Amino acid sequence: MSQKAQIGVTGLAVMGRNLARNFARHGHTVALHNRSYGRTKELVEQFGHEGTFLPAETAEQFVASLERPRRVVIMVKAGPATDAVIDEFAPLLEEGDMLIDAGNAHFADTRRREAALKAKGLHFVGAGVSGGEEGALHGPSIMPGGPKESYEALGPLLEDIAAKVDGEPCCVHVGPDGAGHFVKMVHNGIEYADMQLIAEAYDLLRQVGGLSPAEIAGVFGQWNEGRLGSYLIEITAEVLKQVDADTGKPFVDVVLDQAEQKGTGRWTVQAALDLGVPVSGIAESVFARALSGGADVRKAAADAGLPGPSASAGAHAGDLVADVEQALFASKIVAYAQGFQQVQAASKEYGWDIDPGAMAKIWRAGCIIRAKFLDFIKQAYDKQPDLPTLLVDQYFLDAVSGAQDAWRRVAATAAQQGIPAPGFSSALAYYDGLRAKRLPAALIQGQRDFFGAHTYHRIDKEGSFHTLWATEDRSEVDA
Repeated sequence: MSQKAQIGVTGLAVMGRNLARNFARHGHTVALHNRSYGRTKELVEQFGHEGTFLPAETAEQFVASLERPRRVVIMVKAGPATDAVIDEFAPLLEEGDMLIDAGNAHFADTRRREAALKAKGLHFVGAGVSGGEEGALHGPSIMPGGPKESYEALGPLLEDIAAKVDGEPCCVHVGPDGAGHFVKMVHNGIEYADMQLIAEAYDLLRQVGGLSPAEIAGVFGQWNEGRLGSYLIEITAEVLKQVDADTGKPFVDVVLDQAEQKGTGRWTVQAALDLGVPVSGIAESVFARALSGGADVRKAAADAGLPGPSASAGAHAGDLVADVEQALFASKIVAYAQGFQQVQAASKEYGWDIDPGAMAKIWRAGCIIRAKFLDFIKQAYDKQPDLPTLLVDQYFLDAVSGAQDAWRRVAATAAQQGIPAPGFSSALAYYDGLRAKRLPAALIQGQRDFFGAHTYHRIDKEGSFHTLWATEDRSEVDA
C-alpha cells in the first residue's frame, strides 16, 4: 500500500466515527477499522468527501496502512471489549507504536494496560475525551495521559482536532499512565454534581416559585448571560422550553423521572473514598440518581403515605429567583473545588504531577462542564499552583461569602417545603465544615477510643493517648 495514514480509528460507532471524520476534516489521512466491515464501508460512503480515509477489512490491513510510529485510536466499550481489541492489535504492532484508548475506561485499568504494553515496547495512552458526539466531530476537550514521549508524536494531531479558546487547543498532556482517564473521570463526577444542582434549582423554582417550565427556561436563559454561563445552563433552557408534540405538554413533564448513569460518577466517589477526599457534592448527585431509579422503593414510600411538612411550614421570604441563582453558583463552586482537590490528591498519590490550572484551561470549551468561571479557576491555580482549595482564592471566597445568606435561605426553604435538595444542602454543609473552628470529630475520636482503643491526639501536647475507660478512675496513658 503506497498511501499511509497518520492515524487510525478502530471502533466506528458514533464517537469513533465522528473522531475519524474530525481528523479527516483537518487534513489527516485516517485508517478505518471496525469489527463489522459494513460500518466501515458505510462511513466512507456517507462521509468520504470530507477527507481521505483508508478503510480496512482486517486488523492486519489496518495496521499495514499506518505510518510509523503507528497511532491506533480505540473507540469501543470500556472493559473487556477494550482488552479484546488490545489483545488483537498489540501483536501486530512494533516497538514505539501506540494504542490510544479514547473511551471512558477506569483509570486503574489504564494503569494496568500501560504497564503491560510498556513491557512489550508499546506506548499506551489513556485519553479522556469530552463533548459527546458533537464534540467528537467539531472539537472535543481531550485529556491524554500515558508516556510523555508518546505525546510528542500524538499531541499535534490531538491538538489539531480539539476545541479552541482564543486559538489555544483544549488538549494537554495530563500526566503518566492513568492520569488522563482519572481527570476525565473527575470531570464526569463534576458534571454529575452540576446537573443535580441545576435540577434542584429547577425544582425549587417550579414547586416553591410556581413558575412553569417555559418561564424557568427564560430564567436559565438569563442566567446563561451572566456568571453562570455554561453549556449545561444553556441546554437546560432548551430542554425546559421544549414542548412534547404528542401531548402538547412540557417535554420535561412526559419524561420518566428516573435518571440513568454509566458509572463514571460512581467511580469518582469510589476513588475519592480511597484517597480520603470529601467529594460530598458529587456523591450526593450519584445517590440522587440512584434514588430516582429506585422505583419500587419510591412506590412503597408513596403507598405508605410518608408524611411531608405541615401546611404551616414557612414559605420562602425574599426574591426566590435571585436566591436560587446565588445558591446555584456557590454550590457549583463547591463541586468544582471538591473535584480539583481530588485531582490534586491523586496526582500526589500516584506521582502524576498534574497541573490543575491546565485542566481548567482545557475544560473551557469542547467539554460538557465548560463554563465561564473556568477562567477564574485557571487564574487561581496560576497564582498558587498548590492552592489547598478553590474556596480560599479571593474570587471564589468573595463569591461564596456574598452568596451564603441566600444559599442558607434556599436550603432552609427546601427543608421546610419538603423538597429534596441534597446538592445544595451538602455543598453548604461542606462550606460550613471548612470554616468551622472546631468540628465534632473530637467526640468521634472519643467514641472510637472507648469501644476500640483506637487512641487519640490532644490539642495541648504531642503523642498518642488512650483512656482506660473500663477502670474506675479512667486514667489516660500514652499509646
